[in-house]
Amino acid sequence: MPPPEDSEGPPEYRVYRSRKRWSARRGADDRDDLARLRGEPPRGPGVGQRMPDEARRHRRRRGFGRGPWTWKRVLRWLLVAVLGWIALSVVVFLISAQIQQGEVRDDANQYLGGAGLPPLQANNILVLGSDQRSEGNAEPGASTTSGRSDSIMLMRVGGGANSRLSIARDTVVDIPGAGRNKINAAFAIGGTALAIRTVEAYTGIDVNHVVLVDFENFPDLIDAMGGITYRGGCVLSLINGGFKNGGYTLRLKAGKTHITGHQALALARTRKNRCASNENDLTRAKRQQKIFSAMKRRLLSPGAFIRLPLISWAAPKALRSDMSGPTLLGVFSALALSGNPQPNVLGTNSGQVPEPVKQEAVRRFLAG
Repeated sequence: MPPPEDSEGPPEYRVYRSRKRWSARRGADDRDDLARLRGEPPRGPGVGQRMPDEARRHRRRRGFGRGPWTWKRVLRWLLVAVLGWIALSVVVFLISAQIQQGEVRDDANQYLGGAGLPPLQANNILVLGSDQRSEGNAEPGASTTSGRSDSIMLMRVGGGANSRLSIARDTVVDIPGAGRNKINAAFAIGGTALAIRTVEAYTGIDVNHVVLVDFENFPDLIDAMGGITYRGGCVLSLINGGFKNGGYTLRLKAGKTHITGHQALALARTRKNRCASNENDLTRAKRQQKIFSAMKRRLLSPGAFIRLPLISWAAPKALRSDMSGPTLLGVFSALALSGNPQPNVLGTNSGQVPEPVKQEAVRRFLAG
């Protein structure tokens, strides 16, 4: 007979088979279920336990923490990397500019100024390229003392302005205190200060800042960019006698050509082109503006962005200026935001420029 219901006997047990643990999170779920069966409160989040739903949603909202890689998260990290790369380049530029500041003599600074920050207000900047070289880097025929200015160009940037005016170096003008002579002689006679005074007296344009292109470091700037792409006609020139005489020989075919720093410098200095015997100093001035435009296009290219810290370090070294680092950075920012204006060259083959022609060139420059 079966024992009576109220008789004592061994207690009945139920056997539960646990599910296979697939992961630490699944194991945490099993432990929580077992704790509920025992009447115990589930343990708080810890090692090997599932994070509460609210905490998981909060972690996803943070974006940069651990979690699944989504296109939004990738975009955020990419944006951080781009901004960091730009910030690094700005710091490098300011350090390099600070090192180079003061390369323009103090007697020139008294004739400069009178304008606000370049990105916000228009500034007239005189760019001078001289054939003066150091003793260790002088080609045959290049001056090591007081060279003449090979190139003379005015730039108007900032405040929505964007124009250029090149003055042919053989243009005959009145040089203050030195009589009538070619305009490029002003730099040889009285340096940067007299060059500024001469350009202001001749054009009536107030010069706010000056930039001296350093021929020794200019090729390094072009090479830091990875070279530039020049578009133009055939060029064959022998700078200071060419390679046979210790100078430089430049050969460029017509059309589009990618050139190095030394090629760009030789192109900017080319006056006698054996491919086109009818070229003159006016042609060279236009070519120099085209080189400037090619540099700007390169700066705005994806390839230059990768090289941005190198370019930021090399740029102030190739461009001696009266401007501080922030002001020079403002000029580059204004140039980057503007387009490439049409070439504007003031000069004639004879060196004598009629007054109406000069006034029209100046008007176009100030209106740009």
